[in-house]
Amino acid sequence: MEEIHPYHFFSPAEIDQLSRMEEADRANEYLYRVLDIGQYMLQCGGEVSRVEDSIRRLCLAFGAERADVFTITSSIVVTIYSTRFGAVTQTRRITGSAYDLHRLELLNQLSRRICAEHLSLEDTGRALRAIVNTPQYSFGVQVFTYALISASFSLFFGGSWLDAAASGVIGVVLKCMDRLIRRTEANAFLSSLLCSCLGGLLAGGAVRLGLGDNVDMISIGNIMLLIPGIALTNSLRDMFSGNTISGLMRFIEAILLALTIAFGFALAASLI
Repeated sequence: MEEIHPYHFFSPAEIDQLSRMEEADRANEYLYRVLDIGQYMLQCGGEVSRVEDSIRRLCLAFGAERADVFTITSSIVVTIYSTRFGAVTQTRRITGSAYDLHRLELLNQLSRRICAEHLSLEDTGRALRAIVNTPQYSFGVQVFTYALISASFSLFFGGSWLDAAASGVIGVVLKCMDRLIRRTEANAFLSSLLCSCLGGLLAGGAVRLGLGDNVDMISIGNIMLLIPGIALTNSLRDMFSGNTISGLMRFIEAILLALTIAFGFALAASLI
């Protein structure tokens, strides 16, 4: 018995339209996966120019003839075009950030691999899930790092060994508090305000109890844990590369965050 093709009863024009619809659906799936990669890159600390260039190259590798990408710190908009499926547009809202330069490097490597080997949608999804599930530093290592950074900067700016020890202990407390605050999904400004205020109060309390010599030297080590250095650096890089809007947004956010930290320590100083 002769096999009947599923498009047997359609005209050539209708078959072409159905084929374009199928290609458009496939293009939407690819674009959604590309936006996943772009979102993770932006959240991990990638600058806007890097994210836009990676998304553009990925879209072309997946078969688009043209890709227009617009990225700011809170949104990614991508439109791709091909004669096979027409124009497809998707928008992704970006919320939150967790700077992770190791994961960012893995995402860069994945982007280059997709462009070089033209990975399928399924292979890309598996590789991306592996990167997302890559274990980060344990909480113990992060606590030790916070203590080491606080103590080191306290000594660097002229504090005594007693100041460094107090600053290191307070750094551990701030890390624990930051972890608790992040579980509530509070924004970065509230987290910085609470941590800076607590840091200032603990520094003043340590000096009053004789566990430190100078409030300023203890506090400066803790301040360095909260300063938005990566955000400020990326804002300048974005502006120098021509992404003025994104650069200004990052710059203003970094300045407001720094002012929030200063206000938190000033508030603590007025209470002790």
